[in-house]
Amino acid sequence: MDLIICVLGLLALVVEDVRCQGVYAPPSVRIIHSGHACNVEEERHTERVYTIREGETLELTCLVTGHPRPQIRWTKTAGSVSDRFQDSSVFNETLHISKILRTQGGRYYCKAENGLGSPAIKSIRVDVYYLDDPVVTVHQSIGEAKEQFYYERTVFLRCVANSNPPVRYSWHRGREVLTQGSDKGVEIYEPFFTQGETKILKLKNLRPQDYANYSCVASVRNVCGIPDRSVIFRLTNKTASPSIKLLVEDPIVVNPGHTVSLVCITTGGEPPPILNWVSSNDTLPQRSVVKGGTLTLPAISSDEAGVYSCVASNNVGNPAKKSTTIVVRALKKGRFWITPDPYHNDDNIQIGREVKISCQVEATPPEELTFSWLKNGRALRSSERMVITQTDPDISPGTTNLDIIDLKFTDFGTYTCVAALKGGGIPEISIDVNISSTTVPPLFFSFLVPPNLTVPRGKSPLVAREGDTVELECLVSGKPKPIILWSRADKEAPMPDGSMQMESYDGVLRIVNVSREMTGSYRCQTSQYNGFNVKPREAVVELIVQYPPTVEPVNMEMRQGLGRPVVMTCRVLRAHPSRVLRFEWLLSNRLLHAGAFDAQRDETEYTIRNLNRDGWGEYTCNVINEAGAGKCTFQVTGKAYPPEFYYDTYSPLWQNRPRVYGFKLQWTQMNPNAVDRIVAYRLGIRQMGLQRWWEQEIPVDGAINKGELMTHNLTELIKPESYEVRLTPITRFGEGDSTIRIVTYSAPINPHLREFHCSFEEEPICMFTQDKNDDFDWTRHSAATRDTKYTPNTGPSGDRAGSKQGTLNAFLKQKGQTTSEGPVWSLSGNQGDRWKQVKVSIHPTASFQVVLEGVRGPGIEGDIAIDDVTLEEGECRDLPPNLSARALSTSSHIWLLCVTLVVALLEGQR
Repeated sequence: MDLIICVLGLLALVVEDVRCQGVYAPPSVRIIHSGHACNVEEERHTERVYTIREGETLELTCLVTGHPRPQIRWTKTAGSVSDRFQDSSVFNETLHISKILRTQGGRYYCKAENGLGSPAIKSIRVDVYYLDDPVVTVHQSIGEAKEQFYYERTVFLRCVANSNPPVRYSWHRGREVLTQGSDKGVEIYEPFFTQGETKILKLKNLRPQDYANYSCVASVRNVCGIPDRSVIFRLTNKTASPSIKLLVEDPIVVNPGHTVSLVCITTGGEPPPILNWVSSNDTLPQRSVVKGGTLTLPAISSDEAGVYSCVASNNVGNPAKKSTTIVVRALKKGRFWITPDPYHNDDNIQIGREVKISCQVEATPPEELTFSWLKNGRALRSSERMVITQTDPDISPGTTNLDIIDLKFTDFGTYTCVAALKGGGIPEISIDVNISSTTVPPLFFSFLVPPNLTVPRGKSPLVAREGDTVELECLVSGKPKPIILWSRADKEAPMPDGSMQMESYDGVLRIVNVSREMTGSYRCQTSQYNGFNVKPREAVVELIVQYPPTVEPVNMEMRQGLGRPVVMTCRVLRAHPSRVLRFEWLLSNRLLHAGAFDAQRDETEYTIRNLNRDGWGEYTCNVINEAGAGKCTFQVTGKAYPPEFYYDTYSPLWQNRPRVYGFKLQWTQMNPNAVDRIVAYRLGIRQMGLQRWWEQEIPVDGAINKGELMTHNLTELIKPESYEVRLTPITRFGEGDSTIRIVTYSAPINPHLREFHCSFEEEPICMFTQDKNDDFDWTRHSAATRDTKYTPNTGPSGDRAGSKQGTLNAFLKQKGQTTSEGPVWSLSGNQGDRWKQVKVSIHPTASFQVVLEGVRGPGIEGDIAIDDVTLEEGECRDLPPNLSARALSTSSHIWLLCVTLVVALLEGQR
């Protein structure tokens, strides 16, 4: 009888046979599930599908074999970045996702690497099943709505539910199942554009019996144990869309820090509507509280001001919406400027002339803004010489003016502008202006010529084509000549150089390569005048940039088989002038069709009803306006899509001889039915680093199904070279898109593993395992056999320097080997009570195991022990004379390994 073991350790044979195998192998993986899967199936083309219910726990385990122990990594190819699984599980054997979401479905890969050959990769597709509660909405034919618009009218009940797999709907009226044709007053259908996502129940000219309870049942046929879900809608002669009322003023003006409550009530609607609050700021403030129809905003701030809307919905007709504006009082950004006498032709501030002091602030709400003036801290009232006015808010909002007529030395002093809000509760803003002898140096202003700013005739509006270089011009005069500041007048937007304001010394703004985004109003304005705040002069120039129509698609490839229709659509997105004049369709510059655009349409179509060989080529649609043409380009082709190489092939290295190897190439075809049938593949292969390609055709019989796995064996590849493989599908059109991959030879021996040694000092006996079909196991000892009564004088007297290992026969078992071969080394007979060293050269050509077998003699007085097993790369030196000829017969193979072990064999009888 035989006893086989496959774990490294001290092995002593007592009376029975023993076999030991040492395992060195590249990684292999297998994915199993241990979570709440409701179904795991093998699809036709080798893809495993794991179906799980949303909210359950996904638990996938990657079973890995191979030595050294492979490292494992889980990856996912589908889903967004936010759907990543927990980082802690990425490098574990088990991938664990609690309460899985529908967005976490996709294909998961387990990758195992141990440096021995190529990484092992297996995948499984996770399909998350779910069914949401259905929602029924009720609508009426357009133009029939009245106050009681569901009385003797046609209505539509629409049922929608989100699900995976696709949902099936059924309608019930009370306990009666409604089907198409079962009632002349009822029509059930699925709108084409929804692709089965909804089912509509149409009640034509309501009858008394139509006022009833209607239930929509959504079902996914109990997959994953998901029960059917239903919703009931009661249709009566009082059914009506919602109406609401706000019990607040509009607008609501409050001080910051106050609490605001908005109350919304329903005034109609059956079924009773549900109320919700929304804000123009996208989301409600974080501290807001909603209770029923009341929205409370505690300690409101200026940032929380805006429009708040109450929305009522009962799934009947359109939702009702009422809004109010909350205005939070505020004062900010105060500034002033001084304007010299406006009735003279200069800006000199002189004694005896008029001076205007202007003060401006930003106020919310602007109608509550009030101003007062002080001189040297005392209230100043409007008089004949001190005129206080407030500027028209449409011209300059939030501005007050103090006109000092006939400026005198007694008018020198500090003038204060005070801004406040009528409602109170907001701190005032004060601005001080000092007029003194230093402000009015008479000699200085005698040399000052005030500026003048105008736009030349014909320079506004300025019309240009996109891409042109344009010059916006303002004529400026004055002494000294001021700098001109250019900015956008129509909106807060940067200038062409990216800044908010550009300077010009000659009044010209030059824009190179003008674009459509630059259309608008540009303000030219004099800068601060020689250090004094003279009122700026300004003018506005209008720029109009014309551009050809922007269309989509700009370039689109359309793949189709012969005899099938092709529809091409060119759509206009925007243009200026917006009026599109005409369109024209061309094939390789040959006019096919032309016409004018309908004012109601923004697209044009061209249809090939039956594609033939002459129909392949480049189609162009030119959409033309006064500024030029926009172009849609369509490449109509019968070119096949590229194949997709399959990298999960089990054991692709199918042939391994001393100098050559073979590789199993597998692939699937992307969208095989999109074009004509693929009749063959052109296979190209070249050795890496060389230029020459070797090609051959692989014929294809019959149609290829989507996802079908195809195989071709590459032979006579030279070791250890890598090859670039190119695969190209061929149809009646010709060659399709190619796919390229690299085939790399991986020797079955880990190039980083130069030596292995085991001395059985620890209880886990290295990489050996006991065979499960034997009668006895090897046991670990460090002294002679203990049972001296029945087996005296057997076994070695002690371990070899504290280590062990031994055998009778040594076998080499390779992967894929079907027949049993003889031992590569053998030793028998009484060898005495001492240790002996044995060296054996082995020559594996694939993944292998070293098997150590002990065979007992006819008597009971015999023990076998092994110790100090070493596996190292290279030929053994000084081979033992009794090495079998079978081991030497394969010495021409590339891989050479030396197995060294120390044995002790003591046998009482033969």
